[in-house]
Amino acid sequence: MPHTPHAILSRQPIDGLRWPVLDPFLFCAHHDDAYPAGDGQMGLQAVALDERELGSDFSGKDGFSMYHGEHVPGFPGHPHRGFETVTLVRKGLIDHADSLGAAARFGEGDVQWLTAGQGIQHSEMFPLLHRDQANPLELFQIWLNLPAARKMVAPHFTMLWSERIPRLVHTSDGGARTTVTVVAGALPGAGAPPPESWAGQADADVAIWTLRLEPGARWSLPAAQGAQTRRMLYWFVGQQLQVAGDTLREHAALEMAAGQDWVLENTGSDVAELLMLQGRPIAEPVVQYGPFVMNTQQEIMQTMMDYRRTQFGGWPWDSQDPVHGPEIRRFARHPGQQVEERPTA
Repeated sequence: MPHTPHAILSRQPIDGLRWPVLDPFLFCAHHDDAYPAGDGQMGLQAVALDERELGSDFSGKDGFSMYHGEHVPGFPGHPHRGFETVTLVRKGLIDHADSLGAAARFGEGDVQWLTAGQGIQHSEMFPLLHRDQANPLELFQIWLNLPAARKMVAPHFTMLWSERIPRLVHTSDGGARTTVTVVAGALPGAGAPPPESWAGQADADVAIWTLRLEPGARWSLPAAQGAQTRRMLYWFVGQQLQVAGDTLREHAALEMAAGQDWVLENTGSDVAELLMLQGRPIAEPVVQYGPFVMNTQQEIMQTMMDYRRTQFGGWPWDSQDPVHGPEIRRFARHPGQQVEERPTA
């Protein structure tokens, strides 16, 4: 295939926790933590906590971080306003709790989509449920912006269970398969995004896909629908990948020309995996202060005053880092609803 110089508009290495993004996305983090066996209370044994700055540990020491957790790793209760969080879990289980009263334990391919809107508090803890084996955890945490007209919508909690997320499987001539998991976006079977999401606007052209190409697999990445759409393709697993005839040997974030089909081919001997984030830019000012994302500094100041006054509905949990028991399970309790149980692998 001839070299196509305009398929990849730019490329950046991805060798850390945080990856580069394009509007309408604000943030993309790849957490890949090799947690050891737990201590029987869903946390780390004391010896594993030595020489860590507990409460703010992003060290990656011994292959994992505690983040803001001090016994159970994770992110204890904290507020958000003005955007959405999308959490794709590839390995392990996460315990969610929020100021709406929603709770969940999810993983094994599940996705949680949380519209913070006018304000919410939530926690994301990583319980170490296995005492006799390792507790690996891998996930993508993605922040999707909201336009000014929707920043103050009511907060909303959504679970997208793995077994209900559509997957498109394409088999190449040689029998190698490409599997596209469609969290959001215009592929057959894609579900509706949460209400008030930027992803739900007809012309927003938001897509969140993961791609898995077996060795020898070849698949045509379809053109985006909108003329203004921007697209970032992250290659993070595999030995060698061809993108529109351009051979890559180092993992990278690739800004792709979104208006044309481009052929992807796994020319390595191992499976290749990619994440794709695309959307029409919101193209509004972004002013961020920690977990708050608004359009002006005055709105940030108002957000801080609102949070001090209302705590975004308060915190109905006994601790800032709640976990949901030692049982290996997947479940969700939506605000005001009964518990929904899902099968585990």
